[in-house]
Amino acid sequence: MSTRPDATAAPAERPRPTVVVRDLRPEDVPTVVGFVHELAEYEREPESCLLTAEQLHAALFAEQPAVFGHVAEVDGVLAATALWFTTFSTWTGVHGMHLEDLYVSPSYRRLGLARALLARLAAVCVERGWARLEWAVLDWNAPALDFYATLSSTPQDGWTTHRVDAAALADLAALDR
Repeated sequence: MSTRPDATAAPAERPRPTVVVRDLRPEDVPTVVGFVHELAEYEREPESCLLTAEQLHAALFAEQPAVFGHVAEVDGVLAATALWFTTFSTWTGVHGMHLEDLYVSPSYRRLGLARALLARLAAVCVERGWARLEWAVLDWNAPALDFYATLSSTPQDGWTTHRVDAAALADLAALDR
């Protein structure tokens, strides 16, 4: 009798992990801050990421929060996050959502977590009567661009994001006298 597996037998199926998408809770903050720092590393700007757990906690859980968040758990382990804030369109006259950060920990990629988080954010928009869900993506991030194309998202051609920060921000503020 042979102890080799039958070459014609189907491979054993791995059990599907249990995925839960939920609102971010205070105890999630340290892990989410770690995710944000990992995202900054991936986006080639780790030195620009100064976020602390105290800052994120204050922003998320203030009386009037400035930012909101969701997480995806895989078998009870935090594996991904989405941080977002509300916007308002003067053209449509209603709010929308800007996704600031979407991050899936490398060992949990290809499980559908990004799609699950974005689906939850879209559901929040629909439930609240908001007109849009939008985000920015780096031009060189081909995997993200390819993924977003599968969601029927449309790039906003003709728009360029501008930023004033650091010394330029202080200089511009000084003009307000």
